[in-house]
Amino acid sequence: MQMNHGVWKMRINLRGTVSACSRFALLASIVLVLASGVGAGGPDDFDIDDTPRQIGLHAPDWFQLSFLDFREDLERAVERGKQGLAIYFGMDHCPYCEAMMENNLAQPDIRQYFSDHFDVIALDVQGSREVTTLEGETIGERAFAVQRRLNFTPAFSFFDADGNEIHRIRGYYPPYRFRAALEYVVDRHDREGSFREYLERADPPPKFDTDDINHQPFFQSPPHMLDRSRLPAQRPLVVFFERQACHACDVLHSEPLSDGRVLERIQFFDAVQLDLDAETPVITPDGRRTNARAWGEKLDIHWAPTMVFFDEHGSEIIRIDSVVALNRLRNVMDYVLTRAYEEYPTFERWRAGQDVISTSQVQDP
Repeated sequence: MQMNHGVWKMRINLRGTVSACSRFALLASIVLVLASGVGAGGPDDFDIDDTPRQIGLHAPDWFQLSFLDFREDLERAVERGKQGLAIYFGMDHCPYCEAMMENNLAQPDIRQYFSDHFDVIALDVQGSREVTTLEGETIGERAFAVQRRLNFTPAFSFFDADGNEIHRIRGYYPPYRFRAALEYVVDRHDREGSFREYLERADPPPKFDTDDINHQPFFQSPPHMLDRSRLPAQRPLVVFFERQACHACDVLHSEPLSDGRVLERIQFFDAVQLDLDAETPVITPDGRRTNARAWGEKLDIHWAPTMVFFDEHGSEIIRIDSVVALNRLRNVMDYVLTRAYEEYPTFERWRAGQDVISTSQVQDP
C-alpha cells in the first residue's frame, strides 16, 4: 500500500520530531502527542542492551541482492523508478544494528518509505567482499567503510540518481529522529543546508518536561578556555553538547554516566558541558572565540547529547552523535585514552581487533 507523503509528515510531527509544518499543525500535534503520552522518544527507543553477545549480521528480506557493483545497483534502482541508492553498513554482534532492525526497519511506514524511494544494499563493515564504488574503484568492504569514516554501526549512505551522496546516518537513532532524517533525504533539503539547519528551520518539537540541563561533578566550571593550539594540554578533552528538557540527555546521565567504570575513565579527561541553545562564551580547542550555540552550529551538531572528543593538541578524534549505551561509551573512552586512533582509522576497526584478542584469550588462556 502506498503511503501518502502528507500522512508521513504528520506522523513525524505526532512523534515529536520536526518538519516544515504550519503553526496550526504544530499546535494540533502537540495536543495529540501530549494526550496520547507519546514523547520525543519512548523509553524503548533508548533502552539498548549493548553488552557483548552473539547476535549475528542480519538484513531485512526487502533489501536488494547485489553483486556489489554500486554503479549497476544505482542504474537498476533508477530504472525501477527509485530516487537513488541507499547503502546500509552493519556488522556481526552489533546491538545497535539489532535495534535498527527491530525498532526502525521493521515498522511498515519506514519500510514503505524506503521501498518508494531507494533500493537498499547491505554491507558488512568487517567483510572481505570486493565492492565497486560509484566512482568505479574496486575496494574491500572493510576498506570502503573506513573510507566513508563510519565509526559506528548501523549506518546509511544515501546517493541520488547521479551518484552524488545526499546524506549519511551514523549510529542508531530512535524511529522519530530516523524518520526526520529520511524526510530530509527524500525531500532533498540537503540543497538548502545541513541536517542541523533543516531541524533548526522547522518548528521545534514540544518539550515534555521543564527540568534544567543535567549536571555532573566532573564537568569543569566556566570560563571555558579550551584552547590547545598553542600549548598542548595534559589530557584529552570531551565536550558534552546537551539541551534542557532532553530525554536522551536524561538517559545518558541516569545510565551510562552513573556507571562506576565510566566514572573511573572520565577522570582522565577534561570534561566540559555546553548547552546547545545558550550563548555561553567559549574559546574552542583551536583557539577561536565563540559561544556554545555558534560552536554547535559550526560543528554541525544536530543530536543531543553529542560527545566530541579532542586530543591534547585540539584535533577532533571522534564524536558520538547518536544513541549510546554503557559499553559503547566505555569503549570509545578506551579508544581515546589508549590512543588507539593513531593505529586504527575508525573505532569499529579497533573494536573488531579487540574482539579477536578477546576470543584468542578465551581459546588459549
